[in-house]
Amino acid sequence: MEEEVPVSSRREFIAKTLLATAGMAFPIITTEAGKSTNIITHRVSSGADEPMKVCIFSKQMHWLGYEAMAQTAAQIGFDGIDLTVRPDGHVKPEHVETELPKAIAAIHKAGLSVPMITTKITDAKDPLTEPILKTASQLGVKYYRLGYLPYPDGVPMETTLQKYKQQLKALADLNRKYNIQGAYQNHSGTDVGAPVWDLWYLIKEMDPRWMGSQYDIKHATLEGGFSWPLGFKAIQSHIKTLDIKDFFWIKKNGKWDIQYTPLGEGMVDFKKFFALVKQYNISGPISLHLEYPLGGADTGARKLTVPESTVIEAMRKDLTTLRGWLKEAQLSG
Repeated sequence: MEEEVPVSSRREFIAKTLLATAGMAFPIITTEAGKSTNIITHRVSSGADEPMKVCIFSKQMHWLGYEAMAQTAAQIGFDGIDLTVRPDGHVKPEHVETELPKAIAAIHKAGLSVPMITTKITDAKDPLTEPILKTASQLGVKYYRLGYLPYPDGVPMETTLQKYKQQLKALADLNRKYNIQGAYQNHSGTDVGAPVWDLWYLIKEMDPRWMGSQYDIKHATLEGGFSWPLGFKAIQSHIKTLDIKDFFWIKKNGKWDIQYTPLGEGMVDFKKFFALVKQYNISGPISLHLEYPLGGADTGARKLTVPESTVIEAMRKDLTTLRGWLKEAQLSG
């Protein structure tokens, strides 16, 4: 059986890797407990020059525990973490009342925020829904991503949408109680939200403070081609958070499929997208996803099959690219 790397050794390795991949020297200090840490603290301040906070989706860091994840994300340069609070996540829903405070405390200790979490919540009546929302809100979380809603076979779409409209309304009422916004992600495929117009139908009459969308331009491009700006315009008033990733179409064994890529190497028109984000005055937090092959980090694996330095460098590269687009669109300083 493979020997587990001690936490202290992992911290030292990550610190050295971050300095090496950055191509510049930052001082490392040693605490009284003998643990190395980076002296950089520029992410602690809110910074009016960066109104759109960039978070790393913690699915990509399932190979690290709370503290190591937070320290690594901070030293790479992220502003916060989009924390997974779901059965396969960093925090298991049934343990949310005890584990979420620990996770967020570790993240805050590293100078980062947790403006958003990712869940599988779809029903206000689920016994785990209220504990998650209550605990998250008490800890300062402002947004959470919902789970997905399917279109059942043999049921008219209108019937399904009417049912989900009431279901989301009940969730919105609960969100209002806890002062937190629920955000449904437009995903590619055959679930609710893929066309975006169905999502608009569901949430258009709801208060955007309590129910909205976590807009994903990659999935919108995949499903909408050149028409995605129409769906984006339709629901823009309800968009508070964004998902960012890139892709292109590829033919495999005679069939068309998609290939995830680092940012800027795919077919998503990010310049047009961020110009519209600016136009619609959307300024909420961004969740950066890395779903191209990355040794398991892309799929939320607990162990990597590539060096940790490879993942760290990929995160740093995508973050640099994203910040460049935000600056160009005048969405940051």
